[in-house]
Amino acid sequence: MEHIQGFSAEEFEPEERDVLRRYFTNIDGPVFALVNLPEVVKGALFARYSRTHKSLRRLFLDEFVDDLDITGDSTIDATVGLERAEELYRKVFVEYGDDSVAQLGGVHLACEQVSNVLSKVIEWGRLMSYLEQSTRYLNYAKRADGRYRYFRPPEIMRSYWATRYVSEMDSTFDAYAELIEKMKPHFKAEFPQAESDSDIVYRQAINAKVYDSLRGMLPASTLTNLGIYGNGQTFEYLILRMRAHPLPEARAYVELMLEELRKVIPSFVKRVDLADRGGVWTQYLADRQESIAHITEELLPPAKMARSEPQPAQIRLVDFDPDAEAKLLTAALFTYSDASEEVIRKAVDKMGADDKMALARAYIGERRNRRHRPGRAFELPSYRFELLCDYGAFRDLQRHRMLTLDWQRLNCSHGYTMPSHVEAADCSQPYQRAMENSAKLHEELSQDFEEEASYAVLFAYRVRFYIQMNAREAMHLTELRSMSSGHEVYRKLAQDMCRLIREVAGHNMIADAMKFVGKEHDRGLERLASERRAELKRKLS
Repeated sequence: MEHIQGFSAEEFEPEERDVLRRYFTNIDGPVFALVNLPEVVKGALFARYSRTHKSLRRLFLDEFVDDLDITGDSTIDATVGLERAEELYRKVFVEYGDDSVAQLGGVHLACEQVSNVLSKVIEWGRLMSYLEQSTRYLNYAKRADGRYRYFRPPEIMRSYWATRYVSEMDSTFDAYAELIEKMKPHFKAEFPQAESDSDIVYRQAINAKVYDSLRGMLPASTLTNLGIYGNGQTFEYLILRMRAHPLPEARAYVELMLEELRKVIPSFVKRVDLADRGGVWTQYLADRQESIAHITEELLPPAKMARSEPQPAQIRLVDFDPDAEAKLLTAALFTYSDASEEVIRKAVDKMGADDKMALARAYIGERRNRRHRPGRAFELPSYRFELLCDYGAFRDLQRHRMLTLDWQRLNCSHGYTMPSHVEAADCSQPYQRAMENSAKLHEELSQDFEEEASYAVLFAYRVRFYIQMNAREAMHLTELRSMSSGHEVYRKLAQDMCRLIREVAGHNMIADAMKFVGKEHDRGLERLASERRAELKRKLS
C-alpha cells in the first residue's frame, strides 16, 4: 500500500518477535491490535503513549514483559481461534441482529506514525477512547532512521514540490531543535531549582515549559502515535467516515486499520465492504461533503489570505438560552416530584431570587472537588462558543468528547500566536521566520494540493472552530482546562468561557456552580506541582 512506503519499520530480535506474535496482530506494520492481554495492561500501554517516543511494541518489551507471567503463552498466536470466533459471531448476528451485538465487542488498536492532521480525523468520533503522544513531554527534534518525524505525502513526494516540501520541513525542525537549547537556560534562570526538588522533577518541569512554549513551531505533518479503544459499531463508522474523507492519507491509512480489525472482530466490520451497506454509506458521506463544499464555495468564496501576523486567541459566546436557569430548576425538581413539568415550572416562576438560589445550591450540593458534579438538570442549558486559537490549543480542546465540535480547514489566514516566553528569551526572530516560511509553503502547495497543504501549517497558526455543550460538560471542561498545570492558552480560554456564561448569558447561578475554575494567572512552571506529586507517589509505591 502506498502509505506504508514512508513507514519507519522497527527491527526486533527473533526472540522478541516470538513474544510479540502472541499479543499483537501485526509485528511489522504501523497498525495493530492488542490481544491476549489483561485489559489493565492494554490500558496502561496506551497511557504511556503520551510520554514516550517508543513504539507500543518496543514499550511492551522494555517495560511490561518482565512484570507479566507469560510462561504459559508460548503456544499462543494472536490470530489463532479466529475462524471459530467468526463462526460464533455469525450465528449470533443472525439470531440477535448485528447492530446491538457489535456494541459489545471492543478492540484496542494502535495507530502509529500518523500525521497530526490525520489524528484529528480519527479522533472526530465521539464514542471512542483515544490517547496519543503529547507535545508537552516529548522532544520532537529526535529523529527516526536519521529523519525528522513528519509525514511525507506520497502525492507531494511524486510532484514538483517534493524537494521544496522536505527542505522546508527539515528547516522547521532544525529551528525547533535550536530554540529548545536556547529556551532551557532562559527558563532555568527565570525559575531556579528549589532545594527540595530533585533533579528529575526540576528537569521534567523545565522541559515541559520549553516544549509548551515551542510547540507552535511543530508542523501539522508531525507524526504521532495514537491508541484507540472502541466497540465494533464505532470502528465500523470510523472506517466508513475515513473512506469518504478528502484527505488521501485518511483513505490509505484506514485500509491498514481495517486489515487488523478483520483479524479480531471480522464480523463486526463485514458490512463495510458490502456494496449495498458500507458502499452506499461511504458514497453518501462523500456526496454530501462534495455538495456542501460546492455550495459554500459559491456562496462564500475564500477571501484573499492576509499577511500572517501574531494574534491572540479569541472566543465568543454566540448562542445560549436566556431562560436556561428556570428550565434547570424545573428539571431539578422534576425527579423528586410527581407533578407535570408545566406545574413545576409555574411554581419555579413564583419563587423569589433567594429561594431559587437555595434550590440551586441544594441540587448542586457541596462540591469538594471538580469531579463532584450535579445531576442531569445541568444538561438542559447549552452554550455555543466560536473560538479562534492556535492549532496546538485546539488539539487539546478537541479531545473532549461529550460535546459538539467541528472545525474549518487548517490554513495560515488567521495569523498565529507568539508566546510571551519566546519573546522574553529573545527567540522571536527565528520563531517568526518559521511562521513566514510555513505560510509561504502552504500558499504554494495549495495551488496543486488543497487538502495536503495543511501539512505545512505550524501549530501556532490559528484555526476557527465551534464548541456546543451543555452546562454539565461546560463545568467539566472549564474546571479541568483552567487548572494551573495546563497550557496558558487553553487555560485562558476556559476561564473566558465561565466569564461569558456569567456576563453575556447572565447565568450567575450556573457560573457560581463552577467553583473550581482556576482564577490564577501563574506564569511559573505549570508542571512542577504535578511532577512533585508524581515523584511522591513513586516513593510511596
